[in-house]
Amino acid sequence: MLHIVDDEEAIRDSLTWLAKSRAISSTSYESGEKFLAAFDNTIVFDAEGDCLLLDIRMPAVSGVALFDGLDKQGLTRRMPVIFLTGHGDVPLAVDTLKRGAFDFFEKPFNDNKLMDRVEEALASSRQAGAAAAVQARLAALSNREREVLDLVLDGKMNKVIADRLGISMRTVEVHRAHIFDKMNVKTAVELARLLK
Repeated sequence: MLHIVDDEEAIRDSLTWLAKSRAISSTSYESGEKFLAAFDNTIVFDAEGDCLLLDIRMPAVSGVALFDGLDKQGLTRRMPVIFLTGHGDVPLAVDTLKRGAFDFFEKPFNDNKLMDRVEEALASSRQAGAAAAVQARLAALSNREREVLDLVLDGKMNKVIADRLGISMRTVEVHRAHIFDKMNVKTAVELARLLK
């Protein structure tokens, strides 16, 4: 989902149309406050990725303040930010790039180049989301399951794992089944591919 935050209605309409021309779902907000209100109520990331197109200078909550708030919460990796700047805002935009913004475009911007970067940001968001999902699954494993997982990834057979951990082969089989279930894989090869 492309989130467009700009206080100029014409810009929001234009960006919404551009997104639609690339089959990118989008929603727009006239201010940082409206975005934050919507985001606070629906902190569910889109499986297709999220990207925030953000005007640097807006009344009340500026684009930079909004970016800083999202960055402090660790959300800018999952929702990359592309800044839109007016003339004279370039040094400020460069500073945001150094602090982790995905990109910035000066108004007036090249439509195709902007949408190309939006698609790259969405792809980056999808990758970050997939990585976060794998980390969440790993966190659901018990300490013993993590030990078994490490040995499975080392290519050890159940008997070797049982000997190494001082448990029965049947217990290894149970842990292995739980690991595969929690990690949503069917084989050790899939597991290795997921965690590479």
